Amino acid sequence: MDDRVVISLHRHGLTSENERKAYIGWTDSPLSQRGIDGAKQAILSKPPADIVFSSPLTRCIQTAHIWYPDHELMLAPHFKEMNFGSYEGKTYDELKMLPHYQKWLSKPFSERPDDGEAFADFTFRIDQGWHNVCQRMIKKKLSSVAIVTHGGVIRYLLSMFAPEKQPFFSWDVPCASGYQLTWFSERFNHRVRCEYLQKL
Repeated sequence: MDDRVVISLHRHGLTSENERKAYIGWTDSPLSQRGIDGAKQAILSKPPADIVFSSPLTRCIQTAHIWYPDHELMLAPHFKEMNFGSYEGKTYDELKMLPHYQKWLSKPFSERPDDGEAFADFTFRIDQGWHNVCQRMIKKKLSSVAIVTHGGVIRYLLSMFAPEKQPFFSWDVPCASGYQLTWFSERFNHRVRCEYLQKL
């Protein structure tokens, strides 16, 4: 393994739901034309990777193929977005009068979306996926990995592994953007915060 270990976290490009600010968790929507164009414009900011992992949802697979066309993707279901249940495909304005929606907004870490996924379940599976990636990097002596995933997944991983602890919702993760986390190889494992963080 090289002197440093790098994991790059990338959010997929825009979908039509993103454009109208609707909830899109497990809904398997493709990139919009704006999303395709934006992903192509962002290619130069994407660092090289030994292996590319992707959420199995279409918007991530499409984005990964644009940014890493020469890589065989490793599909990683653990890195799917939160399941927003009955809120999927709907906007704030369409939901704001519903009591269960307002309850979830007021306590997003303890309440769950109607028919959706609890935050604890969401983060538990991300932790499993992160452990799997780190173990693979150590076993295969890899120095760089890219993960193409979703905004909520990236916010959680940054809250856990950025050099300084920050709240989940403090992280800005626009579509087609990302962050690069770097560790000294001798300190790298699935539980330790990184030494350096760079916005891509």
